[in-house]
Amino acid sequence: MSYLAKNYNRKKLSFVRGKGSFLYTKNGGKYLDFVQGIAVNSLGHAHPQLVKAINQQSKKLWHVSNAFVIPEGEELAKKLVEKTFADYIMFQNSGAEATEAAIKVARRYFFSTGKPNKNRIICIKNSFHGRTIAAIHASGSKKMTEGFGPKVAGFDHFNFGDHKKLKKLITKKTAAIMVETIMGEGGIKKIPDWCLRGLRKLCDNKRILLILDEVQCGIGRTGDFFAFESSKVKPDIVPIAKGIGGGFPIGAVLMNKKVASGMTAGTHGSTFGGNPLAMKVGIAALDIISKKSFLNKVKSNSKYFHIHLLKIKEKFPNIIKEVRGQGFLIGLQLYKDQTKFIKQLMDNKLLTIKAAENVVRILPPLNVKKTEIDKAVKIIKMVCSKYN
Repeated sequence: MSYLAKNYNRKKLSFVRGKGSFLYTKNGGKYLDFVQGIAVNSLGHAHPQLVKAINQQSKKLWHVSNAFVIPEGEELAKKLVEKTFADYIMFQNSGAEATEAAIKVARRYFFSTGKPNKNRIICIKNSFHGRTIAAIHASGSKKMTEGFGPKVAGFDHFNFGDHKKLKKLITKKTAAIMVETIMGEGGIKKIPDWCLRGLRKLCDNKRILLILDEVQCGIGRTGDFFAFESSKVKPDIVPIAKGIGGGFPIGAVLMNKKVASGMTAGTHGSTFGGNPLAMKVGIAALDIISKKSFLNKVKSNSKYFHIHLLKIKEKFPNIIKEVRGQGFLIGLQLYKDQTKFIKQLMDNKLLTIKAAENVVRILPPLNVKKTEIDKAVKIIKMVCSKYN
């Protein structure tokens, strides 16, 4: 009997250890893990440099209140600022907290400039920004909000790609547009670069803020440090989490100087956000992922994977409708419900996870080997050949 609440429909499978791209069961079963905690273990399981960072810091200092200066947080913030568009960083513990804080930053900015009624945020319907009360209402998903009323006000929604509706939603009360650069839970749908440039121009013309949620698609997953970098746009606010900790809980909000001006002492806080242990792991992960040579390898290896997946689609056109995504944020859209397909992949020792629109989500570690990609391709091809 499990005493855990039933809010997860867990598979009857558990693991005792992991190494790189693989997970191992108590009985010695070896699974190729292309879920990686849902894009969290960016460097795979038990990466030696992350293990070293945790071990060293755990012997020194785990937690200190943000009432004091935390040098490890200062160091990671400096590295992120030097690497990105941001001027200031605010550390959290998770993606949901990061998007919540992003919402607060946007609203607080207009409040601090004498426009307290400019507080509504426009989002894509059925997107995903976390599971807190505000975040589920920002996502505009009936399934996620059902039973959690009353409705949290302040969010307006448009369907993916409906530019006319988006423009109509902007009023004098609009503070920001918040979108995932690549929708994860929503089906691995990428906002094209030209569209991101259009969003930036629209926000500039309307004098509102652009928030790009890169919790799942950021931190090297596309082959660029951020998924929006190929568009050459500069957002105002970016929430991050998942990959930045390489498996250790870290979230953050990245802000430009303009919007950060509203976040004065006492406007936001986090008990554990920015603790020394988390920051040291984040520094170790960032030092690896931010290297140009590492990101170039992500691009080349993910291109190799996409090419092989497209070949499988060509061979099984009645099973796979579309290969989606960018880098190692990959989606196979099937014609049928993907549950059985994912189960058969798992039965053949390949772990994947579902997303909306019948999509099988594939999220290898960023340092996955080509031989491991080949193994996954072989399993996917085999499942397709027997699938009906």
